Order: sequence, then structure tokens, then C-alpha cells
Amino acid sequence: MKSFKIICIFLFLIVALPIRANFILLPMDEIAQKNHLKAYGITYWALDKQYKASWLLNYRGGSFLLPDAPEIRKECQIRNVSFEVLTDTEANQILEDISSPSQNMETVILEKAPKIAVYTPKGKQPWDDAVTMVLTYAEIPYKEIYDEEVLSDQLILYDWLHLHHEDFTGQYGKFFGAYRNAPWYIEQKKEAEALATKLGYSKVSEEKLAVAKKIRDFVIGGGFMFAMCSATDSFDIALSAEGVDICEPMFDGDESGPNYQSMIDYSQTFAFKDYVLERRPERYEFSNIDMTEKRKIPFERDYFTLMDYSAKWDVIPSMLCQNHTQLVKGFMGQSTSFDSELIKSNVMVLGKCELNDEARYIHGQKGKGFFTFYGGHDPEDYQHRVGDEPTVLDLHPNSPGYRLILNNVLFPAARKKKQKT
Repeated sequence: MKSFKIICIFLFLIVALPIRANFILLPMDEIAQKNHLKAYGITYWALDKQYKASWLLNYRGGSFLLPDAPEIRKECQIRNVSFEVLTDTEANQILEDISSPSQNMETVILEKAPKIAVYTPKGKQPWDDAVTMVLTYAEIPYKEIYDEEVLSDQLILYDWLHLHHEDFTGQYGKFFGAYRNAPWYIEQKKEAEALATKLGYSKVSEEKLAVAKKIRDFVIGGGFMFAMCSATDSFDIALSAEGVDICEPMFDGDESGPNYQSMIDYSQTFAFKDYVLERRPERYEFSNIDMTEKRKIPFERDYFTLMDYSAKWDVIPSMLCQNHTQLVKGFMGQSTSFDSELIKSNVMVLGKCELNDEARYIHGQKGKGFFTFYGGHDPEDYQHRVGDEPTVLDLHPNSPGYRLILNNVLFPAARKKKQKT
């Protein structure tokens, strides 16, 4: 009788073993996932706990495959993230299907949680910046740094850097025309001048250039940089204007250099070429890179399309374009979008508006590192203005526009995997 019981138990274990759960799938398609944004946070959390994860490119919207563990299940439940429990057999079948040469899909191993820094002025509210806001919502940890930290070489502590909506040209965001008498503008100008003096620079433009060069070196050395809105074009403009005074007297106290446009060095930039700077201080514009005033696209038709790349051969752009839809709502900012004719040929356009061919989302490599520029201010606030109420991301947990930001956050986690690009 005892032998019979042992045999029964043995047979039960043999039968039960194949159906034992070994993996958790975070589906990222439109139907199955309740909270796309927090799913990225779960994946980051798992990496931070030393779990390995796989990013299944183009499989159900770019799903994540995690090992099955009670604490991962619990975390998904706490954060209201949809998940599916898979057996080892089911997971292997998915991976086998993805590996088929006939499928435009790929598996990318995520190896570690990247250390994240957000370059932002002290005292800025979280809702001033979409990246800070979505990192907080997804519960992805980050450190705030600014000029002092950058200039003291603290960027080496981080893998990924986001540039807040900064003006690296020293023109205070070109807010002079509309807000020169506003108390907040006057105060911010004083603070910027005081910081430049403290750091040993006679002008804000000179200090911001020094910061931009440190960030450039961070990328060249292997860092990942992400920027939105005015931080995109103003960063390139600052690098290209080294040694040239492009600031009018109300910004730096003296006249701009004569014929400074002819002295712009486009070879120093990351993404843009052949642009013409906006000299008029009252214009809320840095150059003709930005399409805000040229685009003429009505709100109801303002969408951009994500490019379709080969997941097996163009792994990096495929990662950055993962989404549950290929059509993303447009949104405005000081730098809304980029004139395609002014983008360097070695820079990839990841998303563009089909109506006027403007680029909304671009990516490139600089040295050993990478950068991504994303036009606009807030993916769920079409025309964000100074003083507007913050976006409540609980109302937009499946935002395609915000997903693009989080694709970039996880991108460095795969940096040790040999890419096919």
C-alpha cells in the first residue's frame, strides 16, 4: 500500500511538472494591458531586484517576459499591471515563434536596471516635465542633477540622462518677448546669473556651453541621452556656437557677434545641420529647426506615425518604437517638431507626421553612446502653456506618447547585448 502511494505521488509530480508556472508575461498590446506605463516600472523593478527580463519586440505590442516569482506577481497586483502566467513550455513556444525568420520579432535580454539622472533646475515642480512625471508615475527611481553636478563630472555615476526643457544657449528660453516683466522670469534670470558667477563664468551662455560639452562627452563615452522640447535644438545650437556670441544685450549685457550666423559650426552638433538662428529676442524661437509656426496642422489631424523597422536587424530603433499603436497623437511645445531637411543623414527618424513630413522623434549615435530627441512638451497635453495644471497620468495609463519615453528609459538595460544594427 505504501509503495502504491509513493507511485501515485511520483506520477502526480511527473504530470504536474510541465504545467508548473515558470514565467510571467506582461502583455503590452492594446487590449490585454490595463496600465502600460506602470508595466515598464514593474520591469525596471524586477531588473533592480536582480531578475533577468526579456523584451519581446513586436510581440503583442512589445511585451515583457519575467521569471515567475511571488513578489513579482504581488507587485503587479499592487500596481494594477496586467500579467499572464506561462508554463515553461508556453514561454519556449513564444520564444521559438519570435525567433522564426518569417516573423518581424526579436527577443532582447534586459540585463540591469540603468541608473537614471534628470537634468533639471532645483525647485522645479514634477509636472513641469513629462519625463519626470512619467518616471514618478511608473515608480522608476531617478536622481535630479543640475549644472554643479554636471560640471563636477558626476555624470559618470549614471547610465541614462534626460535633459529637462532647458535652454543651453543662455537666452532664458526666449521668454523675453512675452514674459520679460513676469516675476518668475526675472527671478529665474537672476538665479541663472548667480549660478554662472558661482561656477566661475562671466555669462550664463558660457556656463551653459560648458554644461553642454560635459553632456556631449558623457554621450561620446557611452552614455544614453534623452531630450524633449527646447532641450533638443538649443543643445545642438549651443555646441555649434562655441566661441560665438549669439545672445542679444537683454540676455548677456553686450551685443551679439557681427555676422554670427556664418560662424556656426554644424560639425559639432548631434542631430541638426544648416539651420538659421532666430536673431529677434522677442521671438519665442531659437531657429528654423522647429516647425511650430510652419506646420499648419489642425488639432484633429495632428498625429505622427512610428516607423516600421526590422526587429531582427534594426534592433535599437525597434526597441525605441515599441507601442500598441503605430499612430500617436501629436502635441506641441516650444520645439514641437523638426524640419526634416535640417536633420543630418546619419540620424534616424523614428516618428514623423505624414501630412508635412516633419520629424517628431529622432535617434542617433555619437561616439560610443546614443541620443534621442522627442519634440513637444507633454504627450497628453496638446498645447501646454505656462501655468497650466499638471497632467494626471492616472487618466492616461495607456498613453502611446508616454510609452515612447519609457522605451528610452529601458533601452540602456540591453546595452550588453550585441546589436545587429
